[in-house]
Amino acid sequence: MSYLHGRVVRPPVAELHLHLEGTLEPAFIIETAAKHGIELPWRSLEHLEAQYDFTDLQSFLDLLYVNLEVLRDEDDFAEVTRRYLARASAAGVRHAEIFFDVQAHTRRGIPADTVIGGIRSALDQSLVDHGMTTMLIMSFWRDLPPEDAMDALTEVLDAGLPIDGIGLDSAEVGSPPSLFVDVYRAASEAGLHVVAHAGEEGPPEYVWEALDLLHVERVDHGIRSLEDPELVARLVRDRVPLTVCPLSNVRLRTVETMAEHPLPRMLELGLLVSVNSDDPAYFGGYVDANFDAVVGEFDLDEGTVEQLARNSVDSAFLEPTERARLHAEIDAWRDRSD
Repeated sequence: MSYLHGRVVRPPVAELHLHLEGTLEPAFIIETAAKHGIELPWRSLEHLEAQYDFTDLQSFLDLLYVNLEVLRDEDDFAEVTRRYLARASAAGVRHAEIFFDVQAHTRRGIPADTVIGGIRSALDQSLVDHGMTTMLIMSFWRDLPPEDAMDALTEVLDAGLPIDGIGLDSAEVGSPPSLFVDVYRAASEAGLHVVAHAGEEGPPEYVWEALDLLHVERVDHGIRSLEDPELVARLVRDRVPLTVCPLSNVRLRTVETMAEHPLPRMLELGLLVSVNSDDPAYFGGYVDANFDAVVGEFDLDEGTVEQLARNSVDSAFLEPTERARLHAEIDAWRDRSD
């Protein structure tokens, strides 16, 4: 465990950029494949673990899409959610807004109500089991036609399945946010929160589109925003949250090394940036490991660590009383004796 001036680095936080499918640990994948009698390409746990060397976003997605084939029934979705919640709680997460990729499962013949029912059964226990509040955000694969996303959204809304928002993920380059205007309009009209991945591999123009065409409340990643000073000024002025995932950025080579990561510059510019884990089973760690990585690399002082924690809370879709409760937990972390 890492320490800063004699204190544990990891404060209570909200995690806002976490893909549930990206929490499938190799042992869980092998175990669940055996449960269902599924033959995977991997000869052993060690063979699977050897695949985790990525050259870009697509190379990661290719592995992810094979591994998620093991999720078949409601209990599978509940179990992977329970495991994430337990691990996140140990990392200091007190509120989690969790992405899931509905099309990854419905295209395999798994009904949306099986997916959401399993996830929700675990989320509904998270406050009792871990003192953690949660929200569920249904993400769409941007490299599929927008009509597929609209069909998925319509199915979920018509069935009254409980989600809190929508997002946009998968391979970014060549799939601009502008393709999904109608989907986002429908979600907003239904009262859902709206977020989108933009400016990870895609250019700053994609961030502009997410803001001006999709009217997102939060931008996931957004690290390439720094290439456009006018965009940075807009993000600072409007206090648009950016959910940054340092270990993910390095593993997918959108940033070559941690030393080159723009997080310190983003903080210096006044951007509302938080630290998150993205797909932690694939990228080297959960939110605590991401904090450890940036603190160690940039020698962040305790005030900066506290600010990152507060940024996460201020970026979350929380009611004022819940937001105040989490800020009070951060106060207690700051003020406790060594």
